Amino acid sequence: MHPDAAEWEAWTPDDVARRLRGVGAPWYVAAGWAIDLYLGGQRREHEDLEIGIPEGAFGEIADALRELDFHAVTAGLAQPVAEAADLMRTVHQTWGLDPDANVWRIDVFREPSEGGRWVSRRDESITLPYEELIERTPDGIPYARPEVVLLFKAKGARPKDEADLAAVLPRLGPERRALLAGWIERVHPGHFWLPDLAA
Repeated sequence: MHPDAAEWEAWTPDDVARRLRGVGAPWYVAAGWAIDLYLGGQRREHEDLEIGIPEGAFGEIADALRELDFHAVTAGLAQPVAEAADLMRTVHQTWGLDPDANVWRIDVFREPSEGGRWVSRRDESITLPYEELIERTPDGIPYARPEVVLLFKAKGARPKDEADLAAVLPRLGPERRALLAGWIERVHPGHFWLPDLAA
């Protein structure tokens, strides 16, 4: 099917946290929602909800979210996971379709990992233990630390990504700014965000 054959009516972080309670694999809210969780509240609309997981944990997560039909997604194609062995090896996004409502609920990022550590898709030399990758809201919802989220956002640097950077920077101390700057310089040398991180 084409990804546009269904609309997005995404769950909230609370919705997915409730469904994944008791799951043993590490998971975390990613992308724009992670920034809002770090900042303590929703700042803008989010058309979707992304979570990150170790690639090898997808079966456990899919089983916990068995109300959804998962599809491997690439440009113009959403292929059911059961029929997508080849595509699953080349793409990391896995959208969950609510078949009763015919809407997408969640995008599961199947991320590289090794030896209990997250490995960045952007540069495999960038890696963190999951206990350092994942931060939590006061009520326990796990989310990716903002340096990781902003590293991924730096590639496109859309207006909403710029707004996320501007919102996060006042909250990041010097060590965390330096970490993010080092990662961005490694992956995107000379990126125009770097002067802001040095300020």
